Amino acid sequence: MPNDSVPLGNKTWPSLAIVSILSATAFQLHHQGRLWLCTCGPRFWSGNICSSENSQQFLDPYSFTHVLHGLVYFILLKLLLPRVRPLWRLCLAIAFAALWELLENTNLIIERYRAATAALGYTGDTVVNSLGDILCCALGFLIARAFDWRRSVILFIVTEIVLLFWIRDGLILNIIMLVHPIQAIRAWQMCQ
Repeated sequence: MPNDSVPLGNKTWPSLAIVSILSATAFQLHHQGRLWLCTCGPRFWSGNICSSENSQQFLDPYSFTHVLHGLVYFILLKLLLPRVRPLWRLCLAIAFAALWELLENTNLIIERYRAATAALGYTGDTVVNSLGDILCCALGFLIARAFDWRRSVILFIVTEIVLLFWIRDGLILNIIMLVHPIQAIRAWQMCQ
């Protein structure tokens, strides 16, 4: 039985809201100049973060950081809005993820990634990658709903450790490097 044992309830309005958020986000990203698909051809997964296909395919190693976003959103929304039905909290989490994707793909943030992190050639996400990131956030939210908060925290920590060894990055390191870049971390990340 899930930790958040309240049933999802009537799904029509929250489901329509989620579809609307995803559609509006896709069209706004395209309006911002993001390509719908990778010019190299669409694939489901791109595992090399140093390739030009990173952030261009549906999923990539950074998709796991978006699962972590979902874990965090679930815990925060459950604490802050305990009386709101779970499906509406999922809708809010998806809205937050969509807002991040819109912000992340502005020229200001793209340039910040280039200047402060090891993402030297980063040009922004494709629309399909941003939608994949939002869906990964939703997956993280649903995983946290099925787990208790302790197992969610353990999953968060384990995922961060795996990402540190695998891609020399993770959600926490990404936030640190965007907010207050540390040259030693940047140099370590570039030695892949």
